Amino acid sequence: MPRVEGLRSPYDKTLGGLHHLGRMLDKIRLMQAGALPEHFHRNYGLSIGLDGQLCGFLNVTFEDVEAQVKAGRTDVEVAEWIFTTGLRPNRSQTHVWNEHSRKIGWNDRVAAFNAKVKTEPGWDHLTAITSFDLIEQSEDREPPAMKG
Repeated sequence: MPRVEGLRSPYDKTLGGLHHLGRMLDKIRLMQAGALPEHFHRNYGLSIGLDGQLCGFLNVTFEDVEAQVKAGRTDVEVAEWIFTTGLRPNRSQTHVWNEHSRKIGWNDRVAAFNAKVKTEPGWDHLTAITSFDLIEQSEDREPPAMKG
């Protein structure tokens, strides 16, 4: 799958220092504009997916975040609403989320799902293990090297 215009990498931490937060808001905006590709729809906002896990970590619902975006709030305004309404993670909590999220799909309950995705037509060339790296490869980006 090619890269989607206006959709950040899950590795992007420019919003609140958190992996995936900016991407989640991008997906919401693209869905609202009717521009989110069909293959994203099956995982959109799912509680067991990255969106739901991040919302659970931040103690807000995806639907409430979606409503903030629909109200026309900027990324910074939505992030501040999240941090005021739910959890404003401190440095240690941010580190825990970022380390957890970038390893989803590696030797956990998501691993079987990622393996299944890689058997679908057009995805069988992907070698990624983690969900982040699967996303990166599927969007024609090179995943960053793991730090040892």
